[in-house]
Amino acid sequence: MSIKPPVDHSAALPPLAGHTSHGRLERVLRAGEFAVTAELNPPDSADPNEVFERGAVFDGWVDGINATDGSGANCHMSSVSICALLTRVGYSPIMQISCRDHNRIAIQGNVLGAAAMGVNNILCLTGDGVQAGDQPGAKPVFDLDCMSLLRTVRQMRDDGRFLSGRKITLSPQVFLGAAINPFAPPYDFRPARLAKKIEAGAQFVQSQYCFDIPMLERYMEQVRDMGLDEKCFILIGVGPLASARAANWIRTNVPGIHIPDSIIERLAGAEDQKQEGKNICIEMLQQVREMPGVSGAHVMAYRQEELVADIVYESGVLKGRKPWKREAAPGFDAVSEAVETVKGQIDQTIKPQDAVAAVSEEQ
Repeated sequence: MSIKPPVDHSAALPPLAGHTSHGRLERVLRAGEFAVTAELNPPDSADPNEVFERGAVFDGWVDGINATDGSGANCHMSSVSICALLTRVGYSPIMQISCRDHNRIAIQGNVLGAAAMGVNNILCLTGDGVQAGDQPGAKPVFDLDCMSLLRTVRQMRDDGRFLSGRKITLSPQVFLGAAINPFAPPYDFRPARLAKKIEAGAQFVQSQYCFDIPMLERYMEQVRDMGLDEKCFILIGVGPLASARAANWIRTNVPGIHIPDSIIERLAGAEDQKQEGKNICIEMLQQVREMPGVSGAHVMAYRQEELVADIVYESGVLKGRKPWKREAAPGFDAVSEAVETVKGQIDQTIKPQDAVAAVSEEQ
């Protein structure tokens, strides 16, 4: 029995002049609205419902959902698979690509496949080294880095050609992004690094967590002096800290995250540290919203995704604007029911020992 799941094409919008994608995120940013994106915690599971459930907590509050690609050099469900599921029901994913795990052949194929599924946004990353993850014996690839990856996808989109020069019959129409970290030394080098990423093809960037507004202000002043905020949309990362202990651990063990002593002291002195972490995030988001040159925020709430809606709502940064909210796709429930029926039939006709034997024969 063949089951074709419904596809909700609401994530793909009619083309507009000056736009490189058909996606909502680019449209929101080019309209001058303050955009909000979030990060989906990928499951360690093959259950698609885990992706749908995790995506649902962002309904009506964000303009794009990042599908991470082995973040921290740990294995989870792949970013391209998460995007396949999210686009199926109309979400607007941002597919991350880490150069650590894929060579240029795999990357170019994934870009075409993602675009075919309705992915409109791609975030290009070099990726953490394998030693940072739980499988340090893995063989890293790093055939490309973030700069060459940006140039590669831009060539595919704008020139309609692979790196080999071979022609692409239908180019991937995607909005290209990269990551920035204004909070890691050498600080004076960071704006120049952004300029290089823009030159390579970055149209938007998402930053590492911001817990130090004065440091961000100094960075943004340099960015504005160089005119980079007029060439690229800058989204600043924010997120809630669960406790002073968690903040201390992150500051010590996660490279590139700067958390001032004042933040940890504030958390430690709070009666409800988790609530105080949420309050700090809301305040950061409000200050980022008013900073010249900032086009949006990237809310990262690892294992606290349920807080994102409250944070965005209580901050008031959307100022009454309503991001897209999922509506049930026609026939989706019927298809899910049919899938469960087929699974039930299989369970009844194939005994566990038979399934094991069949697998053994194939090996």
